Amino acid sequence: MDKDRVAGAAKQAKGAIKVAAGKVLGDSKLVAEGKSDKTKGKVQNAIGGLKDALKK
Repeated sequence: MDKDRVAGAAKQAKGAIKVAAGKVLGDSKLVAEGKSDKTKGKVQNAIGGLKDALKK
């Protein structure tokens, strides 16, 4: 498993936490940051998956 996949999954989790906290607190900026982190994590995870596929 590529390190980008691990880091991407961590960013996705961090983003999900920010989105949930932002919704609870009514902080739209925090929700937006969380969604951004989740998207960045998905992209990084996909890059890691591509690297894994190329190694095979």
